[in-house]
Amino acid sequence: MKILYLNLDRGIPILGDKGASVHVREFITAAAELGHEVVLACPTLGEGNAPPPAHIVALDFESPGHVLEETCAMHGLGPSALDERMLRREIGRLAYDRTVPERLHRALADMDFLPDLIYERHALFHRAGVTLASRYQVPRLLEVNSPLVEEQTRFRGLVLHQAARVAESESYLGADHIIAVSEAVATHVRSVAKRSDNIHVMPNGVDVRRFADDSGRSKRRTLIGADETACVIGFVGSFKPWHGTLLLLDTFCHLAAEHPAARLLAVGDGPEFQEVRARAASSGLSARIWLTGKVPHPEIPGWISATDLMVAPYLPQEDFYFSPLKVMESLAAGKPVIAPRLGQLVQLVDHGRTGLLYPPGDAVALRAAITRLLTQPRLARQMGEAAQSRAASLGWDQIVRRTIALSQTTRPRVSAA
Repeated sequence: MKILYLNLDRGIPILGDKGASVHVREFITAAAELGHEVVLACPTLGEGNAPPPAHIVALDFESPGHVLEETCAMHGLGPSALDERMLRREIGRLAYDRTVPERLHRALADMDFLPDLIYERHALFHRAGVTLASRYQVPRLLEVNSPLVEEQTRFRGLVLHQAARVAESESYLGADHIIAVSEAVATHVRSVAKRSDNIHVMPNGVDVRRFADDSGRSKRRTLIGADETACVIGFVGSFKPWHGTLLLLDTFCHLAAEHPAARLLAVGDGPEFQEVRARAASSGLSARIWLTGKVPHPEIPGWISATDLMVAPYLPQEDFYFSPLKVMESLAAGKPVIAPRLGQLVQLVDHGRTGLLYPPGDAVALRAAITRLLTQPRLARQMGEAAQSRAASLGWDQIVRRTIALSQTTRPRVSAA
């Protein structure tokens, strides 16, 4: 099958280390391994990782001035709107979405590529895939990872709120099938699309083979000064406030005296990294705490393999709509996962079998969960084995197979007039 993969969010560099970047590459890699030909259209390549096995069409994001001005007029704005930074950014996205279908059509014609399926990662202000699916009369599957309008409004600000809502609605309604990465996301999509028959929950996947490889364990443990008698507690992710890195550090400091064999390994970077590092240095436990900083994604399996248990200490959130890649990767590596009872984590971590769940934000309960696995290594190993078995159903190949199967249940499209 010939798949046109649309990733039109300029904030997702294809070659980068973001979870979204990994998601795009892993999906395409699995599709190629299953024999499908993929063309990836995107505005941002980035750097840091090898490209996925696809024909990449890089569509420059910047639009000519007259296109930006036309887009302003379409939304009742004068050219002066382009002088305001936030407005210009949003107009730029709308302008880009307007020009993508024709630009991409020309590029595909030059390649003699006619897609059998359009797979689009939902992006703020974008619905170009609707036009392309109509033009090629092929199924369009839309992957939705979060309620982007609400997210943008809450964390970064949004001026053209109505335009964003209209684009979101048109994108949802123009999909033959919508793949939501969590039930919380599916609930959001239903509220916008006012239907549920074409909405399917599929969590993020994992490269099971790569994360099951523990050949790097000894090397990493030697590097951090942990022999096989040590118990290494691991964290991988962004050092953002809601990821709970400070909660994890404080918890480790409280239990360290009673468990001298315990070590903490935290992999990643982010806004709280410097504070975590400063607190670790002043704790008197710096010899037992290892902070790697930013690590390329290909090195993540080696670091996870060095641990004995993994913690995903997310803080309480009203709408936890995420499908955390790092939890899937930890399970695939055969590590028991300790996480709060939040959103999809309850489905991913089988309490008492593949890990332990605790009330969100409850530091005492988190400490008790870690202590339980520190003091019962046999139980931790059994949970790790069960976790690896659970991850077998989360492979990217399984996700792609299910996706292709959905595309084959759609009705033929009627070309737009």
